[in-house]
Amino acid sequence: MAQQRKRNPNGAGTITKRKDGRYQCAVYVLQPDGTRARKFAYGKTWAECDAKRRVLLDKAENGVPVPTRSAKLAEWLPYWLDNVVKPRRKLSTYDKYEAHVRLYLVPRLGAKRLESLAVADVRRFLAQLARDTTPATAKEAHRVLRSALSSACREELISRNVAQLVEPPRTKPRELTPWTLDETLDFLAVARKDPLYAAFVLAIAMGLRRGEIVGLRWSDLDLDNRVLYVRQQTQRRRGVLYDDDPKSRRRRAVPLPAMCIAPLRWHRMRQAEVRVRAGETWQESGHVFTTRTGRPVEPRNVYRSFTRIAGDAGLRVIRLHDARHGTATLLTAAGVAPRVVMEILGHSQISITMEVYTHVVQDTQREAMSHMDRLLRRRSATGDPRR
Repeated sequence: MAQQRKRNPNGAGTITKRKDGRYQCAVYVLQPDGTRARKFAYGKTWAECDAKRRVLLDKAENGVPVPTRSAKLAEWLPYWLDNVVKPRRKLSTYDKYEAHVRLYLVPRLGAKRLESLAVADVRRFLAQLARDTTPATAKEAHRVLRSALSSACREELISRNVAQLVEPPRTKPRELTPWTLDETLDFLAVARKDPLYAAFVLAIAMGLRRGEIVGLRWSDLDLDNRVLYVRQQTQRRRGVLYDDDPKSRRRRAVPLPAMCIAPLRWHRMRQAEVRVRAGETWQESGHVFTTRTGRPVEPRNVYRSFTRIAGDAGLRVIRLHDARHGTATLLTAAGVAPRVVMEILGHSQISITMEVYTHVVQDTQREAMSHMDRLLRRRSATGDPRR
């Protein structure tokens, strides 16, 4: 008499033989929505089916969601936002991803199941979205979808990421129009009496981002050794000011140019006078740039002051962020290596720096070729018989 197989303990699943001769296992697994349901797997032999049962049990024990049926994008994307993006990414990134999921991905692709989503579906979605909005919006939606499907691949919900097989829409690069050196000097001359003058000097001379300027604290400055530490940035999201890591989480120490020292010392003395006048209403925050009561200034107000001063001076009104491009242009024209410029500005990729570098190099090449033109014309004018 053949020895009877032992029954699996409770929670270990079951294996039964079907009428068609195949074996079937059933295991309770975790669903993406947090509930539990039975998942079935099949094999030609008992051993094959048992191996699949063990894989399902391992996922169940480690809390890995295993849908009993292919989840729709409308089900997976909210789960991905709450459990993958929110714990690991910055709030600004989460808000941007959530907006694309809510406005574009779920309404247009939400009914598709993960396993049935095809390359053609993604290509049609991007083409239609580019027509209805802008190519830049479609390109960002493609990035969000690609990231979400990559997470689904890691959780073994799908075998391939079809978004990676589709090229994103082409977008026209934004033309860089930073101020010339004369325009920059004119702005600084007019802004000298503004309470945020030191902030504008940092933006122009060091290329600090607006959030990095607002989030700067006196503890981040070593004026004696002329070093500035970029450790955080201040943003307004959902109606609240909050501190966050710098963009791309790139904390850095940057040498302070000599021209920044005097404005910062003057600003510190002026802030001390404001603190005395505020009295008990002063809320000490340690920030360099504050309101009359010690709270951090609004990021938007820095930009408003910047554009107001530029307009009063009769200058081209540019974005405050364009001052970063101006810094990169001046540093590159001075012969600073692109990798050094990248570290000073806190770029996440050298390609971002190279966009500015290429622009400056083209101007340098044009100047070099003009020298070549003058040399050749001079030789031609001498009547050299070898010409």
